[in-house]
Amino acid sequence: MLGTMLEDGLGAVSGVVWGPPMLALLLGTAVYLTAGLRGATWLGIPAAFRLLWRGRARDGAAGDITPFQALMTALSATVGTGNIAGVATAIALGGPGAVFWMWVMALFGMATKYAEAVLAVRYREVDERGLHVGGPMYYIRTGMGPRWSWLATLFAAFGMVAGFGIGNMVQANSVADAAATSFGVPAWTTGVAMAGVVAAVVLGGIRRIAEVAGRLVPVMAVAYVGGALVVIGAHADRIPAAFALIFADAFSGSAAAGGFAGATVWAAMRYGVARGVFSNEAGLGSAPIAHAAARTDDPVRQGKIAMLGTFLDTLVICSMTALVIVASGAYTEIDPATGAAWTGAALSSVAFESALPGLGGWVVTFGLIVFALTTVFGWSYYGERCVEYLFGVRAIAPYRWLWIAAVPAGALFQLDLVWLFADVMNGLMAVPNLIALLALSPVVFRLTRAAGSGDASRLPRRSRSR
Repeated sequence: MLGTMLEDGLGAVSGVVWGPPMLALLLGTAVYLTAGLRGATWLGIPAAFRLLWRGRARDGAAGDITPFQALMTALSATVGTGNIAGVATAIALGGPGAVFWMWVMALFGMATKYAEAVLAVRYREVDERGLHVGGPMYYIRTGMGPRWSWLATLFAAFGMVAGFGIGNMVQANSVADAAATSFGVPAWTTGVAMAGVVAAVVLGGIRRIAEVAGRLVPVMAVAYVGGALVVIGAHADRIPAAFALIFADAFSGSAAAGGFAGATVWAAMRYGVARGVFSNEAGLGSAPIAHAAARTDDPVRQGKIAMLGTFLDTLVICSMTALVIVASGAYTEIDPATGAAWTGAALSSVAFESALPGLGGWVVTFGLIVFALTTVFGWSYYGERCVEYLFGVRAIAPYRWLWIAAVPAGALFQLDLVWLFADVMNGLMAVPNLIALLALSPVVFRLTRAAGSGDASRLPRRSRSR
């Protein structure tokens, strides 16, 4: 009884936190920043890729990891189950039109991610261990002033709690479920194996996380996109109609077909924007924590690299999943076991199987497992920085072991309450971050204009020590 009441209560709170006001604030902030930057994030995409390529090398700039590794660490946390199950759920609930609004959120969200990284590098600090730390809690406290420190503390507290749910236990549970369904592996075996892998990476700190992410993320992304392109190629004749359907349904809603219940324009917009944010995390304030560790003396340069995270996560990887589902027509099919339309990872599997029978389901399963595992790596660093901000460097070692222990727990237990609570905390992270982005937007605009005019004297050259 108490568990049901608590679950219902958290569900209601989650509905408010992730309701229309939050989505409007996220999208509104992204549009405002894009306008203030005069579309520089769109025009600068080719230059950003060139910077990313050059950012693989180590240079003499201050920082702990290369700019390339910083982006891969951020992508390791954002490219997760949302790219497979989240996109499918958005289409199942909002119709094909949800994909259009997911694209809109990503296009404007690039400016949000850019601004986050610019501020993260601009206001980062050097901790007692000599490592560079930064993120919303630091640019709130330093950029907005000491009287806003309470807002920085709130962000760190929300991030610390959200990490154990969204970035750890929920991911472990998804992997355990996929391994049990596809391979018959017991949940405890998956949990213990995952804990061992996570320990080997997380205990090495940011440099090891960045090294693993720098090698694993590009491989897994190329492999998944490659599989999706095979399916899209098999349905090449349907691709023009798929695009037409996505654009038409974004403004007219979807008619019911087969097992699909149909969706309104509002549902398409709501689920498209929400799933876009869930996937690329633009505005939540997590990614700038990784970018603050980059070896760079130029906040603007790192901001350009950071915005590619939203581009690659949503406009590339999520789009591949979406086109596979829409072009195959799988979202209109019925699950014979339930009599309802497919949704989540199962919908993605059905879509991939339509062109790769016997193999498509494996592509989705392996993608889900690897994506979820890397999310655990990336979020461990985010949570660690939040813990350090709240309790100091002495809390890092206990935190890492607690993080490792949470992995098998997540694999073994039902996580409905954990998911809902973490979902609320994840949404609340965005509030302090968005306030800071709006308050400090003049700093972002000024630094961007200074970089464009070549006035390097107006850019910071070193990080503060605590």
